[in-house]
Amino acid sequence: MIFVSNLAESCFLEVSRLPMDFDWLNVTFDFSKVSPKDIEESFEDPFSLKLLPETEGDSASARYYCLGRALGGISIFSVFWTDGKRYRVIYARPMTAEELHFYERRKVEDL
Repeated sequence: MIFVSNLAESCFLEVSRLPMDFDWLNVTFDFSKVSPKDIEESFEDPFSLKLLPETEGDSASARYYCLGRALGGISIFSVFWTDGKRYRVIYARPMTAEELHFYERRKVEDL
């Protein structure tokens, strides 16, 4: 099930909460600020936001954004690709203050 609604320049995706595998082979970003475990936990966060930028082009190569919080409390912004069976994280880092504010606002709206 995918739910899409427009807000600003992104679409929100409510993807079914079925567990998916992560592809960590040949990652091109540094794990010094966020670990693979923290990134995976941020995707499993019940309040995580998965966003699809409004762009025209090939949906098979679409990149998505995830804003979520790991169990240890770190808030993570990720750029990822998915084929419906696994996630391929292209980039991940701690959220900026603006992203954290957006995440917290959406979390309160969902309660």
